Amino acid sequence: MAILVCGGAGYIGSHAVHQFIEKGEDVVIVDNLQTGHRSAIHPKARFYEADIRDGAALDKIFTENKIDAVVHFAANSLVGESVEKPLKYFNNNVYGMQILLESMVRNGVDKIVFSSTAAVYGEPKRIPIQEDDETDPTNPYGESKRMMEKMMKWVSRANGIRYVSLRYFNAAGALPDGTLGEDHNPETHLIPLILQVPQGRRESITVFGTDYPTPDGTCLRDYIHVLDLADAHLLAIDYLRKGGESNIFNLGNGKGFSVNEMIQAAEKATGEKIAVTKGARRAGDPAQLIASSDKAKKILGWQPKFTDVEEVIGTAWAFAKKHPTGYGD
Repeated sequence: MAILVCGGAGYIGSHAVHQFIEKGEDVVIVDNLQTGHRSAIHPKARFYEADIRDGAALDKIFTENKIDAVVHFAANSLVGESVEKPLKYFNNNVYGMQILLESMVRNGVDKIVFSSTAAVYGEPKRIPIQEDDETDPTNPYGESKRMMEKMMKWVSRANGIRYVSLRYFNAAGALPDGTLGEDHNPETHLIPLILQVPQGRRESITVFGTDYPTPDGTCLRDYIHVLDLADAHLLAIDYLRKGGESNIFNLGNGKGFSVNEMIQAAEKATGEKIAVTKGARRAGDPAQLIASSDKAKKILGWQPKFTDVEEVIGTAWAFAKKHPTGYGD
């Protein structure tokens, strides 16, 4: 039986596919390559270039392959863009989930692992954030992911599909050999933006806000290595295969690193001095986002392997050196 990975040519999806195949899983990828990269597609996976909003294409994939579980990464994920173009996010993310679930019901596929986000929580009421905390998104991206979770809940009750929703914090890093990594256009994630300075692609990194109520005044975030995320998806599939009930888990390191600390760690990882520009706070940036992952550790048996932030950045640097302008496709 195979795993269908929606968005398997994207950043997190491609690393998940790599880990699945390393563990001996049969993998089928569907990706429209809107933000994914053909170069990131694993040669041992069967690839369909299609959009998950195309129900006929999904039915063809389910008919041609014996799929017992779906892992769903396919989504637009830029917070700022979602505020400017909310309908794009509701169409691609929410409607995409609707078409995917409809096809799963039609084809008798009853297990799905969903790539959710800490953005469903909005401004956290307490730190660390726990799964039963209130969800009150502050942007359409987080709202779309929360709606997708709700859709799975009701379809689970009506049609027997069991799901695991993995709410993760800041995905970071790359395959240590530099063959897979993070390449977005535009790039909005902190680590690749920092690394563009020693690459010579930007003059300095801008720190948005230096007056937050944190030890050094810059935002605290919980960074989780992309391979640790991939492992959690595999554990979630095993959990569902063994009959586990629908569930939601946070994934993070449980430790916050400030923007300043990330820049300092990047200087150590690269051996280069990184110039900094101070900017004003950005609207909607919480002072700190840190996860409690105790539930995932207890129920899924998950344990992050990459806990040193310098090592995490080092893997991203390996990709940046091997691909100075990204994948180039």
